[in-house]
Amino acid sequence: MQEFLATRDTILIFIPLLFMVSAIGLTYSFILGIRAGVDNYSEVYTKTAERGFADIFYFIPRRRISELAWITAGSLFAAFFLLSGGFTSFAGMLRGAVVGFIVAIMALSAPKIILKILKKRRLIMFNEQLVDALMTMSNALKSGSSIMQAFEHIVRENLNPISLEFGMFLQQTRVGVKFEEALANLEHRVGSEDLTLVVSSIEIARQTGGNLTEVFEQIAGTIRERMRIQTRVQTLTSQGRLQGIVVGLMPVGLGFAMFFLDPRLMLSFLHSHVGLLIIGVVIILEIIGALMIRKIIDIDI
Repeated sequence: MQEFLATRDTILIFIPLLFMVSAIGLTYSFILGIRAGVDNYSEVYTKTAERGFADIFYFIPRRRISELAWITAGSLFAAFFLLSGGFTSFAGMLRGAVVGFIVAIMALSAPKIILKILKKRRLIMFNEQLVDALMTMSNALKSGSSIMQAFEHIVRENLNPISLEFGMFLQQTRVGVKFEEALANLEHRVGSEDLTLVVSSIEIARQTGGNLTEVFEQIAGTIRERMRIQTRVQTLTSQGRLQGIVVGLMPVGLGFAMFFLDPRLMLSFLHSHVGLLIIGVVIILEIIGALMIRKIIDIDI
């Protein structure tokens, strides 16, 4: 009996130690995982973002992108951690940590989202400038200029972003890059379907001896007509876009209205597991609805 009691006491002493060692091990593993994630984010994600910003002539150092992303993510994590429960209870801490972690992950993906928006705006501006640029190049060819001199006419007009892109193209040809390779680099860098049509026309004309003046005028007319149709389609689909925005903002507006009418009720709702579950379901449904509406009104021309 005494041996059994002694063995039991020994086991009871070692159980807390085992729990402590396990907790330390899990914490250490979690820290290593976080550190590996941070290193991977800094090396891969921010490097890709730096290259993407450089492609549109925004030269932001990779370290600067990483610092801004982590500062934003940390600030949002702290804010949402406190708003979602903070240190009121263990459940509040867990809830705050989960919500803050989700928001922080979204903040870390912000550079990629910002880059996508900037590229889209830049592409629209480039396509709009390309029509006038083609007419200018066509007139330059009519006056006896070469294709390289026609590109220089556009660069001298100093209309960004098309002047920057054409200037980069000319700079590559001056340092020894082949004409066709420089054109391919220009096409890949811009990512415009209209520019792809222009590049293909130039390459075919150089191989077969076609009339680039007429080709440029026809391409400019085609691009102008397609832009007119796109504008018409955007006008016709604006009602569906507006309906999607209104329907998407209705739950948010209703939530704010309820908060001002009965703050205590809304705070209780936000601090309950069922309330957070409902908010999560609403967010998922909002995203699905937005994607469906976007798919319906996104007409490829």
